[in-house]
Amino acid sequence: MAYRRTPAVQARLDAQREVVLQAAVGLLAERGYGGCTVAAVADRAGIATGSLYQHFANKAELSVELFRRVVNREIAEVGTALARQDTPQQRIAAVVETFATRALRAPRLAYALLVEPADAVVDGERLVFRRAFRDMLATEIAAALANGELPEQDPVLTAAALVGAVGEALAGPLAGAPESGAADPARAAAEVVPALVSFTLRALGGRDDSDA
Repeated sequence: MAYRRTPAVQARLDAQREVVLQAAVGLLAERGYGGCTVAAVADRAGIATGSLYQHFANKAELSVELFRRVVNREIAEVGTALARQDTPQQRIAAVVETFATRALRAPRLAYALLVEPADAVVDGERLVFRRAFRDMLATEIAAALANGELPEQDPVLTAAALVGAVGEALAGPLAGAPESGAADPARAAAEVVPALVSFTLRALGGRDDSDA
């Protein structure tokens, strides 16, 4: 007869898995993927390395789950900011502003999510991440087109181009931050984010209030 875990045992394992993921999130924010070794995560979580393998078969599996955990949090934050706005163009600006601000204020973590070399499985997850933001923007671009706020364009193609442009614009500041440790995240956000929002609205053919 196959062994079946009791509810108490399963609850204990679920709680331990959550501790492992929280430890991994902390290490990712501090050291990036290079610092998220299985041994380091187990040590931070206060468990034996062998115990970690009860939850994740290898580092790649842990990295994927870690990436999804952090990315889902970022998507939720952007979605909350978007929902507070009234018009499609305001919501588009909110997506870019929130994403870029959060990235620049947590540069080590954002560098790991967007730029840092990692396992191939993480690169695959990055595609999913970018598509999620593309779809957010495409929905609002389509709404703005329907309202006559923007000139005719392909919402999905434009959104994909914007995601790529914003990511590339952030890559430079993020790539320097992990090593120097001297960058002022608040200052970087204050300088870069308004320019990215302005670029986005102008690229769409919409109204940029900074021109007023």
